[in-house]
Amino acid sequence: MVFPFMKNKSKKTVCCPEDQYHHQHHQNDGESTSPHEEVTVLTVWRKSLLLSCEGFTVIGSDGNLVFRVDNYAGRYRRPSQVVLMDGKGMPLLTLLRRKKFGLVDNWLVFEGEIEDCSDKIMSSKKPIYIVKKNYVLHSNFGVLAYVYRGMSEKRHSYVIEGSYAIRSCKVYDESRRVVAEIKKKESSTGGVSRSFGLEVFQLVVHPGFDSGFAMALILLLDQMFT
Repeated sequence: MVFPFMKNKSKKTVCCPEDQYHHQHHQNDGESTSPHEEVTVLTVWRKSLLLSCEGFTVIGSDGNLVFRVDNYAGRYRRPSQVVLMDGKGMPLLTLLRRKKFGLVDNWLVFEGEIEDCSDKIMSSKKPIYIVKKNYVLHSNFGVLAYVYRGMSEKRHSYVIEGSYAIRSCKVYDESRRVVAEIKKKESSTGGVSRSFGLEVFQLVVHPGFDSGFAMALILLLDQMFT
């Protein structure tokens, strides 16, 4: 399958020269990736390849399918469960919504596929991450969500900042290092830049951070802020 937005491909890995690195990565605090390390750039298409589904399609620089999400609930329904699959359709992560007191959205991230979200299943398999939407936006300007390791952790391991509405977000670790970014995808023809809009954008994953989990965070932001 040929994807029209992949004609001007982004490199799968971007290796920054010393001067380019300092220009691009030291403008914001916390960005301390080595100039000789590589980042992975994926193209995210907010569309399922199945006609009857909503979802996501994630493409690598070689044009191959990397991740996919097929949501049968429909465009105007928010599912309580989302499954991230690899390019062959094998489940990688399951995201489950758990509402607290009917208001606060907490999302649990499990490895593999969870058949259902009953208490019996929940007690037998523990989530690897919990993602909580930030509802107090006025006290934490720009913070979208906090990511915790496990159910009992009090301190977050990652924080997501920015604006998903304009596809401009960064994921920071505890040391304020950027581990993943969401950016608009643009192409240049004849010296004129053109944006692909909100349906096609880029996921930039820094060394040491799992690209599958980074994509799972996009799915959760989409559920929280769309």
